[in-house]
Amino acid sequence: MTNLLTKIKNTIKADLNEALERKENQNPIALLNQYLQECEQETEKVKKLVDRHSQLKDEFERELAEAAELAEKRKYQAGIASKAGETELYQFASEEQQYYSERAERLRVSLKHIYGQLEELERKYEEMKRKLKDMHIRRMELMGRENVTRANQQINKVLDSTSYSEKPYSRFQEIEGYLSRLENQVNKDFHISSIDSRVAQLENEMRMSENKGLTKTAE
Repeated sequence: MTNLLTKIKNTIKADLNEALERKENQNPIALLNQYLQECEQETEKVKKLVDRHSQLKDEFERELAEAAELAEKRKYQAGIASKAGETELYQFASEEQQYYSERAERLRVSLKHIYGQLEELERKYEEMKRKLKDMHIRRMELMGRENVTRANQQINKVLDSTSYSEKPYSRFQEIEGYLSRLENQVNKDFHISSIDSRVAQLENEMRMSENKGLTKTAE
């Protein structure tokens, strides 16, 4: 059963890797945007941890200030009770002073660790922000290079491809052929029209000449 689950897990993992690789090949910029979005989310999580640790530091500082203040207050009260001969009050104040002094010392140690942890978290957070900014800049650079590459590919495709380079030339030939055919047809129609007009004119002149001849004969 364990071997079967392991095999299924490995199969799913391989399928996911194959899908990611296929997606990367199809649209690398889109996949990069997805990675950047995930990095931004992780950076935001670290920021929340830094803020929470900073709040924890403030709480420790307040607790330490309160414990130190109470320890000093009980010390003063124990001194007054001792001078007044109040044994029970002196005993109570002394015990309270010792308790708050020990508490203040424990808080100082914890606060020291909190300072170190907060400093480390802030350092890592700043490092993540810098890396994220660098990745955004690199993405813009990649997008610029990709745009130039695609533009050059399209230009080369238009200029160098046989299918593209022959189309404008064949179109010119087609238009020139059409103009030649149209010109020939117009010229032909013009000549036919001229011939018809000239013949009609000659026929008219011949009839007029015949009519004049008939008129003279009749006289």
